[in-house]
Amino acid sequence: MTDRPRIGLTTYYKEAAWGVWRRQAAVVPAVYVEGVAAAGGAPLLLPPVGLDTSVLDVLDGLVLIGGADVDAAQYAAAPHPSTAPEPVRDAPELALARAALERGVPLLAICRGVQVLNVALGGTLDQHLPDRLGHTAYQPSPGVFGEVTFRTEPGSRIADVLGPQASSPCYHHQGVDRVADGLVVTARSADGVVQALEPAEAPGWAVGVQFHPEENPADRRLFRALVHQATTRTATPRRGQSAPGDGHQEAMSSTTAGEERSTV
Repeated sequence: MTDRPRIGLTTYYKEAAWGVWRRQAAVVPAVYVEGVAAAGGAPLLLPPVGLDTSVLDVLDGLVLIGGADVDAAQYAAAPHPSTAPEPVRDAPELALARAALERGVPLLAICRGVQVLNVALGGTLDQHLPDRLGHTAYQPSPGVFGEVTFRTEPGSRIADVLGPQASSPCYHHQGVDRVADGLVVTARSADGVVQALEPAEAPGWAVGVQFHPEENPADRRLFRALVHQATTRTATPRRGQSAPGDGHQEAMSSTTAGEERSTV
């Protein structure tokens, strides 16, 4: 049996309850963990404190999960009244995003994650999409997911994985505003909202999505693509090494391979 590639998932501090206890805990929604595991990866949880980029030395892939807003100060903006940051996450996740791209560590950045990716490279965020769009379809009400349909750019990594058009659950009130240098938009919804970003040039596979693929257990394609790229990378030393090519042309082949691994 082949070892599963080690996929790091960022976490966040929230009050949690277990047994007779109710205390602060580093948590990640189980759907992210299950998405990685079902795709054939070994999920490793990364706490929001005591974390630096050296953790990438022992990882084969990385998921930047969703959650609270990025602090507007990180992109030199005044906070919108609706912005609800969780600053303890910002510095380590911004550093991880940059380092993963530099080292060629396969990266899937989800919702807040794609916003972290954009800010990490110098981009900015639209802090409250309803002000511009005039609707709240992306976050209909607290705890209720919306549904977004989007078109992908031909030849992009996300198009290789999802095809020319797809839909997914979504839950966000912020979005990408100015796209960072070095990133390209590879999916948009009909209203123009950026739904996916990818690096124009990078030594490894990286995709950031504004939607929530983990919320659709019937569609693990992005997780399988990530795990496939991480599996490919395990053939090379981790420390100081880059992934062998960006894996762009191999992304769709991950569907079959990922399905086989998910049964292991």
